[in-house]
Amino acid sequence: MNKNPVVPFLLIFALGIGLIFFMSLYGLDQKEEIAGANEEEGTTTEENANTGEFDAEAVAQQKCVSCHGDNLSGGMGPALAGTSLDADALHAAIKDGVPGTAMPAGLVPDENIDEMVDYILSLK
Repeated sequence: MNKNPVVPFLLIFALGIGLIFFMSLYGLDQKEEIAGANEEEGTTTEENANTGEFDAEAVAQQKCVSCHGDNLSGGMGPALAGTSLDADALHAAIKDGVPGTAMPAGLVPDENIDEMVDYILSLK
C-alpha cells in the first residue's frame, strides 16, 4: 500500500487555516473588551489633561515615538529632538497635521499644543 506523503501536510494546513478562522471570530467577539482594556491603560494622560495637568513627555511616549523614534530622535518621521523647525511651524504641524505625510492632525488637544511645542523644543 502506497501512502501519499502530502496528505499529512494538507491536513495540518487545513487545521491551521481553520484555527486562524475561528481565532479571528473569537477576537471579533472580544474586541470591545480589548478596547476597554486599552482605554483603561491610557486614562492617566486623559485624567491629567482633565485636571489641567498636561504631561507632554507622557503624550509623546504614547503618540509620537511610534513614528518619530525613541527619544524622538527620528524614525519613520523626522527627528524632533534638535529640530530646526520654529515654534510656529511645530504648532501648525501638531494642530493641522502635515499633508502628504503620515502626520495626522489632532494628536494633542488644542489647548495643550503650546506645551507640547515647548517640550519638543527643549529636546536636544
